[in-house]
Amino acid sequence: QVQLVESGGGLVQPGGSLRLSCVASGTIFSIDAMGWYRQAPGNRRELVASITYDARTNYADSVKGRFTISRDFAKNMVFLQMNSLKPEDTAVYYCNADIRPYSPTLPLPYWGQGTQVTVSS
Repeated sequence: QVQLVESGGGLVQPGGSLRLSCVASGTIFSIDAMGWYRQAPGNRRELVASITYDARTNYADSVKGRFTISRDFAKNMVFLQMNSLKPEDTAVYYCNADIRPYSPTLPLPYWGQGTQVTVSS
């Protein structure tokens, strides 16, 4: 069984920084892309940033230049460094990973439980 567990959310003032972490554990043969999504109340879940198996990154326009995604391949972890946070970044942030639990079959999407990020003075 595969689990994704996020940590690092919290309350921060506008202009502040937070670092989110996510670790994948369980039966894992390999991991393709990993990423972060967010969902604010009343909004759809949206992609924030993603990173592929070969470290290519992709960012939502709204976070470019402020957020940085990185990955520790050996530890099955993905991170999101969030700087210059704005109130509109307030949301529940979800970790996502495309994982092959066993031998090379098609990867399956897995989600963490989410971590709350609140940007407010």
